Amino acid sequence: MPPKLILIDVDGTMVDSVPDLSYCVDEMLKKLNLPIRGEEKVRLWVGNGVEKLVQRALTCELEPAHLDEILFQKAMPIFNELYQNNIAKKSVLYDGVLKTLQELKHQKIPLGCVTNKAQRFTLPLLKNLKIDNFFDMILCGDELEHKKPHPAPLLHMAKFFNIKPTDSLLIGDSQSDVKAARAAGFKIICVSYGYNHGKNIKLSKPDKVVDSMTEINFNL
Repeated sequence: MPPKLILIDVDGTMVDSVPDLSYCVDEMLKKLNLPIRGEEKVRLWVGNGVEKLVQRALTCELEPAHLDEILFQKAMPIFNELYQNNIAKKSVLYDGVLKTLQELKHQKIPLGCVTNKAQRFTLPLLKNLKIDNFFDMILCGDELEHKKPHPAPLLHMAKFFNIKPTDSLLIGDSQSDVKAARAAGFKIICVSYGYNHGKNIKLSKPDKVVDSMTEINFNL
């Protein structure tokens, strides 16, 4: 059966935001007199919100075990200001995203955006890339108590649209998306090119993996 509701993740799914994020991470580290990390490392750290990204950058660890809390509190406002001014300087849509959004809008399926990214960053990013108007609702990472991989954001969206989770689909790129979808009762399709901390997304066993969003057959 075709989905009655489709939700789509942002970073790593629709948008390659790492070029801007890595620039801001390295500029923040320079201001703190710390060594820069570079885009290759930052690409492995994206996906759980900017707070976690900054923690990883400060410790150079995927799961920070030696975080200096005072340094972290000093770093966050520096990063936030940098990113606010560099949200969409180098970030781009992945191939096939715009075409897929246009097709879904034409088919008039309820379409939502669900991300762990904070609202103050998400809305300007989507607007700058001219895709904000495709979505009937945009739910950001600082609007509910829980973020993905918790199922709360997905269940909140399903309730908003009055559609059963079992009739709903999430399109994402990470283990976090798969866990959220499974816990919420959503179907889950993942793109192969996204941010999953360097791990093959197939290992998380989504319902399907595609190399481009244009490959998704929505049975429309």
